[in-house]
Amino acid sequence: MSVHRFPVQLRFGDQDPNGHINNVAFIQFLEEARVQLGLLPLPAGTGGPGSFRDLTGDRTATYVARQEVEYRAPLLHRREPVWVDVWVTRIGSSSLSYGFRLTDEDSGTVYAYAEAAMVQVEAATGKPTPLTDEQRQVLQGWLGEPVPFRAAVAAGQGS
Repeated sequence: MSVHRFPVQLRFGDQDPNGHINNVAFIQFLEEARVQLGLLPLPAGTGGPGSFRDLTGDRTATYVARQEVEYRAPLLHRREPVWVDVWVTRIGSSSLSYGFRLTDEDSGTVYAYAEAAMVQVEAATGKPTPLTDEQRQVLQGWLGEPVPFRAAVAAGQGS
């Protein structure tokens, strides 16, 4: 499984009145990891040079179709960043899903697991458009296990 890892700095404004990082901030952390992944330089032979984002240019946009977050432990405001692991869990015809794990740098505490279903659309029309062969090749390299949500693990569907 190809997991990419990004640090996200917590901000004072991310916390709620109880001192916990607000659930809305978690969604922003997922977005930041997705953007960072899309901007990584691609290895030679997988659509490079450039990034995943460069494979589409301005002709398409990617929209969030669905997000699910399972909170595992309270995240309190601190100076150290939270780390977001991101990988691809599914590749469809015009869609894909990312899996996420929010954790400490040493992976000792998992604060949340999440998944985001994305759909690629034509920028001009907003209609779904198929992923290209180059995009599929890159996404295949990022493909990993399903997100280990508690219900899926209990049902024998996750790791």
